[in-house]
Amino acid sequence: MAAGKAPSEALEPTSGSATAGKRPNPRLDQYRRTFYFLRRNRLAMFGLIVVLFWVGVALYSPFYSAPSSHLEAYCSSTATEGTNSSCTQTICTYEPGTVPTGTPPCYSVPFEEPSVLPPTISLHPLSLGPMPLGSLTLDPSLGIMYNIMAGLIKGAPWSIGIAAAIVGTGALLGLLLGSLAGYRGGYTDETIMRFTDIFLAIPGLFLVLITLAAVGIYFTTLEARVGILIVTFVVTWWPIYTRIVRGQVLVTREQKYVEAARASGAGAGRILRKHIIPNSLYPVFVQLSLDIGTIPLLLGAIIFLGYQIWPSGVYFPEWGTIAADAVTNLQPFLLQCSLASSYTPCVFPWWQIFFPGVTLFLFCISVNFLSDGLRDALDPRLRR
Repeated sequence: MAAGKAPSEALEPTSGSATAGKRPNPRLDQYRRTFYFLRRNRLAMFGLIVVLFWVGVALYSPFYSAPSSHLEAYCSSTATEGTNSSCTQTICTYEPGTVPTGTPPCYSVPFEEPSVLPPTISLHPLSLGPMPLGSLTLDPSLGIMYNIMAGLIKGAPWSIGIAAAIVGTGALLGLLLGSLAGYRGGYTDETIMRFTDIFLAIPGLFLVLITLAAVGIYFTTLEARVGILIVTFVVTWWPIYTRIVRGQVLVTREQKYVEAARASGAGAGRILRKHIIPNSLYPVFVQLSLDIGTIPLLLGAIIFLGYQIWPSGVYFPEWGTIAADAVTNLQPFLLQCSLASSYTPCVFPWWQIFFPGVTLFLFCISVNFLSDGLRDALDPRLRR
């Protein structure tokens, strides 16, 4: 015992979050411990930075100064008359070997392709140029082009919001039903799991296509169509989480700490809330990481199949939709390359599929990295 100190003072804790005169905060200490283990995982921190970047882009999107509420449409100055009504801005483009007819700065485009503008960076005036990521062609014959950068920025809240709504709602329903089925057992377990098997037998993408074809014509507003899309996906999404959580709960309910809580008189609700559900979340994070990046890809697949999701047309600013449109628009260019000659050179607008593809890839892989890191940080059995 230190000299000059009372026994109570010598035994008072001085480390961690507990200081003299303060009670320790176990929850805050747990958060700090979790972030410590998460910070040690470099891939998880990379995923966190990328996810926060895209979330920041989504929050910035409403303030983005593009003249269009959706994708930013341009028409070249070489476009035929009567097309300017579809454009939000007009820029000067010219073909190689010709003299620019518009006001500078003017941008060179491939021969007889007035709407295929490569990624441009303008140093005069100091700016990123009209299309830093290039254009996405709507109709080459009309000379109408769309700004890929504007589309990706304005598409961030839609892609992230729809994916989070579908996966979050499905995971929440699956967590509640799976926990109840696994803990209760008996008729409750049989009823919930047979109900789950029925929905698992329904092909998810097929159900979405049928729903859009059957009731989509009755919903013309954007909010209604997005709501129908989310509800339809959730119907086929929650059974996956129900089976995952139910299997984990069957293992967790046999642990010693659950038996101790039951022996101490804790009710079923408290055991589920304090012990069963928190220790059954780890597999959910893995499934979340796989599903959150799947939604934009599925939306792109629906658009690629020719189904109309958005009331404003196929060029709606959503990442999967932009990627599907880029793949569709590559067909005439590939045909042109197959028939290329000295008179008709090959034009391959690689940027139209590259930048939307990179966006989807970075978003999906970053969510995977972050989810794996959270699983390792939250599960004491996986901490290294």
